Amino acid sequence: MARIAFLGLGVMGFPMAGHLAAKGHEVTVYNRTAAKAEAWVKRHKGDWAATPADAARDAEFVMACVGNDDDLRAVCLGDAGAFAAMTAGAVFVDHTTVSAQVTRELAGVAAAQGLGFVDAPVSGGQAGAENGQLSIMCGGSADDYARAEPVMAAYARICRRMGASGAGQLAKMCNQIAIAGLVQGLSEALHFAEKAGLSISEVVEVISQGAAGSWQMQNRYKTMEENRFDFGFAVDWMRKDLGICLATANDTGASLPVTALVDQFYKDVQKMGGGRWDTSSLIARLRALG
Repeated sequence: MARIAFLGLGVMGFPMAGHLAAKGHEVTVYNRTAAKAEAWVKRHKGDWAATPADAARDAEFVMACVGNDDDLRAVCLGDAGAFAAMTAGAVFVDHTTVSAQVTRELAGVAAAQGLGFVDAPVSGGQAGAENGQLSIMCGGSADDYARAEPVMAAYARICRRMGASGAGQLAKMCNQIAIAGLVQGLSEALHFAEKAGLSISEVVEVISQGAAGSWQMQNRYKTMEENRFDFGFAVDWMRKDLGICLATANDTGASLPVTALVDQFYKDVQKMGGGRWDTSSLIARLRALG
């Protein structure tokens, strides 16, 4: 069993850290809002710390799941950051979805201090985190990954090293690109069914068994039918992720026309007041159009 620090206790990090504790690891948590850290300790035992540095001191692994590039820099760098307290040989594992640029920047800082660094963004949403069934895409050295993989297994359905530092983030971009187009297509199909006077449930029962079937269809069609979106992965976060995808595509020369279009559709959902709605709320935009 390992000594682990977990930084960030949002809808993903809270259950992920809980799985580590359930596996018998010695876990110390940090969260910007201390009340969440206190609540985690009350549920899972372990300890909580007032700063990332305090949480990371003497840890063999430091896991992070925060919001964006700036949040990640904040928990890593500076006198109160995790890097300031980590001992040589410890491994930092970042589960945040961020740019490959900040990943490579922080991996370089970590290497200069004798620390390991694995970028390990996740897919599977809140349900995947709670059930310990996340897909984890990793970048970093083979040695760092080999050390971290048994720890991540506590909440992984599948965990793979995709390449050098930043490769995990690039793979996560592929994930978000695929989801964006898929959810728009699903929204249009269900909206079309409504307008045509068909039963959404009956349509989904049939087409989900064929080539149109998907996780999104199976897990979101009912709430989309009922116009319920107060759960899941927020539109605000999806736009953050798609912004990273589009910026990276500009750098690499990739063409993402559908992704760019769906990003604008999500912007429309934000204007409707749906920034915190689940990404499946694209159908609400179509309904608003008539």
